[in-house]
Amino acid sequence: MKKHYLHKIFEPQSVAIVGASDRDGSVGAQILKNILDSGFAGKIYPVNPKHKTVQDLPAYKSINAINHPVDLAVIAIPGKAIPDVMDQCGDHGVGSAIILSAGFAEIGRTGQLLQNEIVDIARTHNIPLVGPNCLGVIRPRVGLNATFAKSRIATGHVALVAQSGAFCTALLDWAESNGFGFSAVASLGATADIGFGQVLDYLAVDSETRSILLYVEGVSDARSFLSGLRVAARLKPVIVVKSGRNESGSRAAVSHTGALVGGDNVFDAAIERAGAVRVKTVSQLFAAAQTLASGTRVEGSRLAIVTNGGGPGVMAADRASDLNVPLANLSSKTIKQLSAVLPAHWSHSDPVDILGDANSERYRAATKIVLADINVDGLLVLLTPQAMTDPTACAEGVIAAARDSSKPVLACWMGENLVNEGRQRFAAADIPYFISPEGGVDAFGYLACYRHNQKALLQTPEPLSKHRKADIDGARLIIEHAIGEQRYTLSNTEAKAVLSAFHIPTSPSINANSAADALVAAEAVGLPVAMKINSPDITHKSDVGGVRLNIHEPLSVRTVFREMMDGVTAHNPNARVAGVTIEPMLERPHAREIMVGIARDPVFGPVISFGAGGTAVEIFADSQVALPPLNEYLSRELINGTRAARLLSQFRNLPAADVGQLTHVLQRVSEIACELPEVQELDINPLLVDHQGVIAIDARVVVASPKVSTARYGHMAIHPYPPELENSWQLADGTDVWVRPIRPEDAEKEQYFVQNLSEESKYFRFMQSMDKLTPMMLARFTQIDYDREMALVAVINEHENQARIIAVARYVRNPDGQSCEFALTVADAWQRKGIGRQLMQRLMTVARDRGIEIMEGEVLSTNVKMLRLCERLGFRSVHNQDEPDVVVVRRHL
Repeated sequence: MKKHYLHKIFEPQSVAIVGASDRDGSVGAQILKNILDSGFAGKIYPVNPKHKTVQDLPAYKSINAINHPVDLAVIAIPGKAIPDVMDQCGDHGVGSAIILSAGFAEIGRTGQLLQNEIVDIARTHNIPLVGPNCLGVIRPRVGLNATFAKSRIATGHVALVAQSGAFCTALLDWAESNGFGFSAVASLGATADIGFGQVLDYLAVDSETRSILLYVEGVSDARSFLSGLRVAARLKPVIVVKSGRNESGSRAAVSHTGALVGGDNVFDAAIERAGAVRVKTVSQLFAAAQTLASGTRVEGSRLAIVTNGGGPGVMAADRASDLNVPLANLSSKTIKQLSAVLPAHWSHSDPVDILGDANSERYRAATKIVLADINVDGLLVLLTPQAMTDPTACAEGVIAAARDSSKPVLACWMGENLVNEGRQRFAAADIPYFISPEGGVDAFGYLACYRHNQKALLQTPEPLSKHRKADIDGARLIIEHAIGEQRYTLSNTEAKAVLSAFHIPTSPSINANSAADALVAAEAVGLPVAMKINSPDITHKSDVGGVRLNIHEPLSVRTVFREMMDGVTAHNPNARVAGVTIEPMLERPHAREIMVGIARDPVFGPVISFGAGGTAVEIFADSQVALPPLNEYLSRELINGTRAARLLSQFRNLPAADVGQLTHVLQRVSEIACELPEVQELDINPLLVDHQGVIAIDARVVVASPKVSTARYGHMAIHPYPPELENSWQLADGTDVWVRPIRPEDAEKEQYFVQNLSEESKYFRFMQSMDKLTPMMLARFTQIDYDREMALVAVINEHENQARIIAVARYVRNPDGQSCEFALTVADAWQRKGIGRQLMQRLMTVARDRGIEIMEGEVLSTNVKMLRLCERLGFRSVHNQDEPDVVVVRRHL
């Protein structure tokens, strides 16, 4: 397989240190010392025009003076001199660069211009650039420590990626003191070129890395960040800690990195959707990493607790309640079995208090019985070293019982000297242990959160247009008309028309510009009516007396019209007022008021909000947000994350609300967010929900001309499933073939497809022999990012239970954004039927439409059929000097 384009940053064969020095205390001296002390086996080239030697190594006056290939240039000189050095790197063919120097975007416009200049040089010469304003990169396995940190770094299986160099140095110092090792450390600084997304993409396929820690201050490219995060989280646990959770922290983060900081609740939603786990503190960061890296997983979130002390058990239960981790409801069978082996006065519930005189056998028996309960998903075992307790023996009892169960067991042996040996036994048995009950519950919470977020990661929402097509063009015409008149808040009737175009039920509205028109409109919709002021300058109508309800008399309609107009003029004399809207009063006595909306986050773009509605929505502050696109699963998860979810259930005389219709509205609002980048804000408040269905009573829509990408979905952080790429054709023998983008639920079909390939076809595709795809490969192939890659599958019997994949064509966009690498596989029994040619032609069209200019691939020289197909498709062969058995084929699209 081709090496990742960041491999010269993490595994260089040669390093040049620009600014290397002999002066104690200087950055250049510390970097060179670290590289020498860490045992780097490659070539080292100090660059300093003022010295002939630096730290006993020959020094070079410039990059151009080095008469050898340079894989990595580490630059630690004043910022103004860096553009010239980057030009030299480009001329010399340097493979990658790290700029440690500060004084760029974080200091303002002048620094930003300098940063833009060096990034432009790097991209012109295809030099991956880390920094500026960073600590550097460490790769212990190859002896690379290209940082100015003074800590010694042990080899491990956890990677650390952070924007802050100071955060890295503190964690590295802690790790050295606690014997904690890393597979890689990357301090990214300003992320001017290489950001989180690219590094995560590298670590996702790095065999040395089992879990990843992220420290985030701000995100400069949401699409790239989430793309890399989703790729990595599919394959290994990713734990994220983010600073700037409040306003003052956000200001500090912006001034530090120059990156944007969006809403903290939106960041939470993004992390959840990406399948990662977010923690709030550094101690939680390492606890989560150790727990998840151990391979421990859960199938649910129900926690059982076994303890020999009531107090610690209560503390654990309290922490579980704080985290919304439910305690297991032990079955009657389990209660009976526990009663047979425990003293009569045990707790008879979860937490299971086995009392202070519990010995090893009691711990073993209780652990075994509780783990066997089908209502238990995981077990936390607590011990306090009481007078009659043998902590080591009790640990052995727990370990013995845990061997027979696949469920996770976590331990908390409280204390220090008396429990040390027991903790060591747990470590040897790969059972995570903690020093406090809260730490143990937190760890189980991470496991439950990881499982929950992995389910969110697998969701690939399809458009509702498959059920009933939305009138997207009609809605856009309404918006464009308003923008053309320089109106950026739609009228109530226009807003409801947009909702109706997406099949969201709305109450009828008629706009009236005079008292007489208001009376006509009231008679038309039927009394009683509601009257609402129509003004683009008034967001909260009720605050200025702009909403009047239950108007029953015709005479009252004209009176109320005049009163409302006069009242608004008195409250807000500068407001533009276009009369009032007249709406029928709806009799929905069992309706709940809900708020659904779209907001724009400065980092992640459009987000969907849901919560309790009505005039007191800000007071109750009961809302959750999610990134579009949404499907039914994600919509229900969004609803269930609010207190308003309980209002929708049956209560006393209130029948249960139609949640199915509510999820349908959420998916339609998600569709608006996806298809109409002009929509900046949307509020449906209230949306009435009851057993009869849903209806939007009031709507507000703020619009603007799109300022982001002109590409479809360019305004979104997550690229939706592209239904426009679905189509079908018929083979010469009459077989119908359905072509569509691959989806996560295709994993089983993909595995069957690969397993049934001939040995020759497997070798031609993967350049190695294999029985089946590994879980990592299967995830990579089926859970794709539709923005940077595409996989088209040819399927027969698509709409039947026997659906089978018979061919796959895919491309992955290269880092330059202008080229891609492709692969094609056709099942042996379906070759020579034109399927490969059809798929490739469609794949090339998709790539061309997405701005890709060059498509290339690697074909074994013995794969004559594939080479012949490529020739017919216009590809030309390029000689591969490094691998004579491999032919590189390339075509300009």
